[in-house]
Amino acid sequence: MRYLAIDLGDKRTGLALGDSITRLATPVRVLEVPIAAREGEQLLDALAAAIDDLLGPTGELVIGLPLNMDGTEGPRAKIVRAFAARLASRTARPLHFSDERLTSDAADKALARSGLTHKQKKERRDAIAAARILDGFLAAQQ
Repeated sequence: MRYLAIDLGDKRTGLALGDSITRLATPVRVLEVPIAAREGEQLLDALAAAIDDLLGPTGELVIGLPLNMDGTEGPRAKIVRAFAARLASRTARPLHFSDERLTSDAADKALARSGLTHKQKKERRDAIAAARILDGFLAAQQ
């Protein structure tokens, strides 16, 4: 099974691809569409197009769920769940949630000594975080 991981952000949304056979997750793209644009419709449009482009007719979605450090869900998790429900309805694809705690921190550490400029790091960070989300999801599937 192929999966597209989504690291949903206020300004940028990271995407990563992976599959259940190789269990490898690869950062692929960052969508620079604010979640608030047209009440989320602009990001839904961009995600639907990216999903069709990257997954084709089959494949499932994995959305990073921002849990508190104690494992509970806060206000941000509720926003992500509501947006994910809209995306699942729009794309008619199976959707899974995966804990995204510390994925952005892991992405920052991976980029720390890359030699990239601040702008280049910023452009890649969310896709790398999405790959970390997918890594966790695939590891939990074993």
